[in-house]
Amino acid sequence: MITRIDHITIGVADLEQGVAQYKKLGFSVLQGGVHAGRGTHNAVAWNGEEYIELLAIRDVAEYRAASTTGGEFEKFIAAGGGIRSIALASDDLAADVEGMRSRGIDVGDPVEGSRRTPDGLELRWKIAMLGSTHVLPVFFIQHLTPLAQRRPAGAAAHPNAVTGLERAYIVVNDANASAALCARILGMDQPGLQKGTVIMSNMAIFQLGPTGLGIVTPYADGPAASALKKRGPGAFQALYRTTSMGAAANWMAAQGLPPLERGVRNTGEHAMLATPAEACGAYIGFVGPQ
Repeated sequence: MITRIDHITIGVADLEQGVAQYKKLGFSVLQGGVHAGRGTHNAVAWNGEEYIELLAIRDVAEYRAASTTGGEFEKFIAAGGGIRSIALASDDLAADVEGMRSRGIDVGDPVEGSRRTPDGLELRWKIAMLGSTHVLPVFFIQHLTPLAQRRPAGAAAHPNAVTGLERAYIVVNDANASAALCARILGMDQPGLQKGTVIMSNMAIFQLGPTGLGIVTPYADGPAASALKKRGPGAFQALYRTTSMGAAANWMAAQGLPPLERGVRNTGEHAMLATPAEACGAYIGFVGPQ
C-alpha cells in the first residue's frame, strides 16, 4: 500500500548553489550522490523517514543520451526549476501497480534504480511511473535498501527546527476532477474540497500516513494562481512543520534573507512562505508554534 510521501524532488540549475540556498532556509543538507548513466546528481535534507531531494544535471551530454522524455527535466530547469515531482512510498510496489491497473490506471511496471553515495554505498529502489496521459506529477517508490542504511549518520537536526513534511501541493485547473483521478490512482475515497487561506485555493487533501497530498485550484490571486499562470499544472509547494517559527525566522534573518511572507491557515495556525525567488523555483512553507 501507499504509506506516505517519501520525498519531493526540487530541480535546481546548480547543485552547490541549491544546497547553499536551502541551508539559508535552515535545512541541513547533505551531498547525496551520482545517478550513474543518467547525468544527474543530488543532495538530500532528511526529515525522519522522508526527505527533500535537490536534483541537478551533472553531465549534460550523459543526461541527454539517457533521457527518455525529450529532455523535459532540462527544459524544466531552464524555465526556473522548482518542485518537479512527488514520490509516494509503497511497501509492496508490485501489488500497488496491480491495484492501480485494476482501477483503469495506466502505470508502468516497477523498474529498479540506484545511486552511489559519496562514501561508496549503493542505494537501491524500485519505481513505477504513471503513463504519459496522466498529468499528476507523482510516482511510486519502494526502497530496497533499509532506512538505517539510506539515512546518513550525519543527518542532523535542522536549524529551522523543521521536524517533517506536512503537505505537498499540486495545482490543477479543476481540483474536483483531478482529485477524482487521484482517488482512483491511490484507491482511496475522494475527499471533499476545503478552502486554503494561505495558498488561496480550493483543495482536496489525501492523507497518506503522516503526510498530506493536496490537489488545489486557486480561487483568488496567490501562490497557487501564480504557479498555475507561470508553469501550468504541477507540483508547486511543500509545507513543513517546525517546532519554532521564531527559530526558523531568526535563522533565515541571520543568513541575510528578507522576512518571509506570513499568512493564517484555515486551521488558525500562522504560516511563513518562502517564494520561488528564495527557494529555487518552489514555494516552501513553514507552520508551527511561535
